[in-house]
Amino acid sequence: MSQKKPLLSVIVIAKNEEARIGKCLDAVAFADELIVLDNNSEDNTSGLATSKGALVRSFHSGDFAKLRNVAAEEANGEWILYVDADEIVSPALASSIRQKITSKDTPKEAGYEIHRKNYYLGVLWPAREWMLRLFRKDAFKEWRGSLHETPIISGETGRVTGDLLHDTHRTLQEMVTKTNEWSQSEATLRLAADHPPITWWRILRVVLTGFWDSYVRQGGWKAGTVGWIESMYQGFSMFITYSKLWELQQKKK
Repeated sequence: MSQKKPLLSVIVIAKNEEARIGKCLDAVAFADELIVLDNNSEDNTSGLATSKGALVRSFHSGDFAKLRNVAAEEANGEWILYVDADEIVSPALASSIRQKITSKDTPKEAGYEIHRKNYYLGVLWPAREWMLRLFRKDAFKEWRGSLHETPIISGETGRVTGDLLHDTHRTLQEMVTKTNEWSQSEATLRLAADHPPITWWRILRVVLTGFWDSYVRQGGWKAGTVGWIESMYQGFSMFITYSKLWELQQKKK
């Protein structure tokens, strides 16, 4: 007798997430299959994931789309749900997902966007964010984008109710460390795309744009002191990225 195909596979990409991987996996225990792609962790991420019943695979890359694509090859479910290690699926979201994918009526949607609540330094960020994270495997094409990756699927998309809770930017030290890591990749990508020469006014413009987008467009001013800190940090991140790009351009001369 053939084994019944899993309905839902949950994929988590993780690196040095032993402090959070347990809670993340506990929140998706309703899935039929748990897959953790360990991106060269130096802590006990893999061990803890295994203890939670997850299938753990190791693959090292700085290309986030590639990581997600590699993980998808391991999934056997009819549906795939992507969750990051610092995200928690709320009970309401879990219920909504199960309702959608177990409905007797064949859904016309090939995928669903999920509402993510971002917490910066422990404070809920005012801006709303919808992300395509749940889709049928047979509709999935690939993820694209080395850093800001996007899933490509064929078919219509809808939305599910409930929230994905994202505990990010937990400490300033962690924030600065991550910026120093990914800004190098950002700068390298811009160099490869023949970005115009960096001048003082370009750096000033991107810094102000980063701050304005966070503080004004996203409503960071509503978050009080954290909104000010986060928005200043976004400007700082742009400063580091474009300064590194300037440095790379100087070396290329």
